[in-house]
Amino acid sequence: MRRSIGFVMVLALLASWFAPALALLCAAAVAVVLLERARGHASASWAGFGVLWIGLPSVALLWLAADPGTGRATVLWLFALVWATDSAAYFVGRGVGGPRIAPSWSPRKTWSGALGGLAAAGVVGLLTAQVLGISALSPVVWISLLVSIASQLGDLGESLAKRRFGVKDASGLIPGHGGFLDRLDGMLAALAAVAVLALVAGMSPVAWG
Repeated sequence: MRRSIGFVMVLALLASWFAPALALLCAAAVAVVLLERARGHASASWAGFGVLWIGLPSVALLWLAADPGTGRATVLWLFALVWATDSAAYFVGRGVGGPRIAPSWSPRKTWSGALGGLAAAGVVGLLTAQVLGISALSPVVWISLLVSIASQLGDLGESLAKRRFGVKDASGLIPGHGGFLDRLDGMLAALAAVAVLALVAGMSPVAWG
């Protein structure tokens, strides 16, 4: 199943080069969430939450990607940032352990994992600045940290929502991994955060340098 997730990651990276492919990928993601809701016999409120939670960030992704100057760089930075945060949080949390962040919401998430994810995001920010040829003190570095926090809060938020609706996973569509929405919770929150920042500043965070 890790191969399937890896395939989706590669597909997302390839789609970032072609706007129509990215739009199709977003549409497919919304369709899969609808399928999860149907298979899981979820309540109307839970189904509506899932569609809204993935639909709005998908629109934000397409909007960010459409920028002719920074669209592709923004998408690649965002993908790298969230994937690095998720991976580091998992491995550091599993290896170091320690106090849980919110045991009643998500019993596996630890403060050590959260800090590991934050550190990985900082590295991605520094690498992004280097690739773009801008200063290591550029806002993109500290914005990477903020977006990493948003990503981890999104993960916790969906865990809380699942507890609220009395389900362990968004669905069982991906055996051993829960549902499609379970794999995208951090990305969706990060997308929302970046879109808000771009709206406020009038440009993508990667252009702030």
